[in-house]
Amino acid sequence: MPLRKHRLVTATTAALAALCGGAFVLAAPVAYAQETAPKELEKITVTAQSREQELQDVPIALQVVTDELIDDIAAQDMGDLDSFVPGLVVDSQQPTQPGFQLRGISTDDFGIGTDPAVGVYVDGVYAGRGGGVLLPFTDVERIEVLKGPQGTLFGRNTAAGAVSIITRKPDFSATEVKARLRLGSDGKQYVDGMLNLPTGEHSAFRFNALVNHADGWIQDTVTGEDLGPENNWATRAAFKARFGERTSALLSWDHESLDQNGQVTTGIVALPPAPGLPALPVDESAYLDPRKIPTAVDIEGNEESRRFDGVTLIVDHGFDWGGFTSTTSWRDYDSVNRVEEDGTNRKYLYVDSTNTESNRSFYQEFKFSGSTDKLDWIAGASYFDEKARQTSEVNALTDSVDTIVRNLGLAPTPDGRLFGFFDDLLQANGIPLTLLGHRWNETFHNTLDTKAYAVFGDVIWHATDKLNLTVGLRYTRDEKKFSWLNTPRTAPTLDATLNQLQAFGFFDMVGLPREAFVFDVAFIDPPAMLNKGVLNRTSNSWSDFSPRFVVDYHFSDDTMVFASLAKGYKAGGFNSLQIGSSFENEDVWNFETGIKQVFPEQRVQLNASAYYYVYDNRQAVRLDSSTDIPRFVVDTSDLEAYGLDLDLRWQATDNFGLDFNAGFIDSTYKNYVTSDGIDASGDPTGLPYWSMAGGAHYVWNLGEHGDLRFSLRHAYRGKVRCSEESQAQNRCGVSPALNLGEAQNRTDLRVGWTSPQGRWGLAAYGNNLFDHQYINALGTYGKNVLGTVGARVSEPRSYGVEFSARF
Repeated sequence: MPLRKHRLVTATTAALAALCGGAFVLAAPVAYAQETAPKELEKITVTAQSREQELQDVPIALQVVTDELIDDIAAQDMGDLDSFVPGLVVDSQQPTQPGFQLRGISTDDFGIGTDPAVGVYVDGVYAGRGGGVLLPFTDVERIEVLKGPQGTLFGRNTAAGAVSIITRKPDFSATEVKARLRLGSDGKQYVDGMLNLPTGEHSAFRFNALVNHADGWIQDTVTGEDLGPENNWATRAAFKARFGERTSALLSWDHESLDQNGQVTTGIVALPPAPGLPALPVDESAYLDPRKIPTAVDIEGNEESRRFDGVTLIVDHGFDWGGFTSTTSWRDYDSVNRVEEDGTNRKYLYVDSTNTESNRSFYQEFKFSGSTDKLDWIAGASYFDEKARQTSEVNALTDSVDTIVRNLGLAPTPDGRLFGFFDDLLQANGIPLTLLGHRWNETFHNTLDTKAYAVFGDVIWHATDKLNLTVGLRYTRDEKKFSWLNTPRTAPTLDATLNQLQAFGFFDMVGLPREAFVFDVAFIDPPAMLNKGVLNRTSNSWSDFSPRFVVDYHFSDDTMVFASLAKGYKAGGFNSLQIGSSFENEDVWNFETGIKQVFPEQRVQLNASAYYYVYDNRQAVRLDSSTDIPRFVVDTSDLEAYGLDLDLRWQATDNFGLDFNAGFIDSTYKNYVTSDGIDASGDPTGLPYWSMAGGAHYVWNLGEHGDLRFSLRHAYRGKVRCSEESQAQNRCGVSPALNLGEAQNRTDLRVGWTSPQGRWGLAAYGNNLFDHQYINALGTYGKNVLGTVGARVSEPRSYGVEFSARF
């Protein structure tokens, strides 16, 4: 029997009923097929190797997130899904500055000079960096999470793996309309809709739109204001046409508008009555639990906003010998993220940070593919062009700057204050001017111009009916131009006041020059101080060869084992907040072996793999608190990890199914001495050993009254493995009140009814049923100089109802 080289999925009627039986993935009325034939285990088609294959034939550790799972947990973006994909961690508290981690590999840097370690792709198009990556789901068919380096098949910035989002395409066959309304706790209002409209025998238009609003679950205890609302809307339009028997084109446009407040920070240091100052040094053992205390903030210009647009054109043409695909994409976004760092409502402790980014990118790929009895092959070339601008700001008031000066003992005054002391002097002499209450801003400006060229090829040789050998190679060249500009502090109203005082001769009278009031407190490392107001430019280029070697052997149609050696890399770049610094490519070599097994009679599918990787030249931004004023620095380290991945599905009965995923990892530093002198070599990198997720669903067929579907899911992430380094970065330990790095649990429940014809649906859901909340991060920027520490907390329990219609 010939080996199944592609084994494309053509679902039987019963299998299709299983796939579309969810409460809001509404399908044609095929539910009664369950009564006449046993339901087979659903087969899933993926494109992980740039070719359509059945999931069980792909020799890669791969988890598929279906549209059914997305609906089960009411997921709005990737940040809602990571708990249910072991090994994947998505920091989504700030949609314009998300972070992705896979198998313990991530990029801990929001600067435009650094690329991500996890590549995110939408319909094969690289989504790029930060602000344009975490977008709301619009018409998603499935998500493929490829674990392990994917440098050959996907290219640059896939050192940890790739997340491939596949959307639904316009359908030529029928007009279809869908709409859904979700109402939930904390003022949740979510509406989305879809229109599929054939415009001819071989063309169709598909349009999606969503509007999302929520009041937020944290309120300011003083003002009563909602501090963390959601507010965004998005659209997607796609047009597909076929030209003759061999050519088709798909043109799509995505748009999103986000306009809401930034993430909420709760102060966890007990404050004395105003105008008292927190004690220094801060007593970490006395931190307050942010889940049990009120939040009161005074951030000015609180904002997280984004405008995103993306256009993609995909043209396919078939030849007698194979196929050709051209993918052209343009993406453009602007984002602003301003959040408070101190977590108090006192002006003399105030500090916030702002990240503003503008990004435009163009991507072009040409890909050729073909297949014979012995070979499946892919070859192509790509070009990527990106232009980005970023400003990183620290904002304060002269009141809080005065506190910093006082705490550091820098003021030449009897009481240690600078602005406050002379402000009192002005008031005592009846001079109607003040040195307090003025806005203070320090800014770092960066620009980036990137061009990346790549050629690649991947060949699967069917050596026998059972044995496949795969060899792939990608060559990439990155060329980057970068600039730094750190301007002196700006405080326009303060400077105007100082000018007036100078005209009065005030500084001569007090014996202190005007220049004593002009200084910086944020960006004060030596390179920044030596280059204040000076534009620095540089350029560099990096090349990379990323191969992969795979052997897979099929003992039968239901059993396959594989082994692979693959390389992934993250492109070299520049450290945004360290003038003149750059770093080389980061490389990951990964060895993996696994098995993919199906037990047809038992309707069980089991996939398991074990891996070992070495990660060289990892760059990470960390807050160095060893200096009087904390500073962000970049550390370089090497690390290694051993791990296991497990994926299990069981269709126990026609109506009842179970799934289970688990990941184990033992990750340690090989060579690493931190900037503040901690030797972490051999220590754990701060990852838990285990993460796992499981789900159960049951479909109760009500005959002429439709279907009732129950879904219960639970996710678990183990306790962080602490070390001196992870404690210094506030990822674990520190305070018994916070229990940082504790094991995390989440349980979701959904009950949904679908009418017999699939036209109507009603559901109720509850997320995080047991109301577990965890401290996600600590803001320690003001710890040493203001005595303030802020905490950010995960969301509490939420619940709601959904109404849907389809015609």
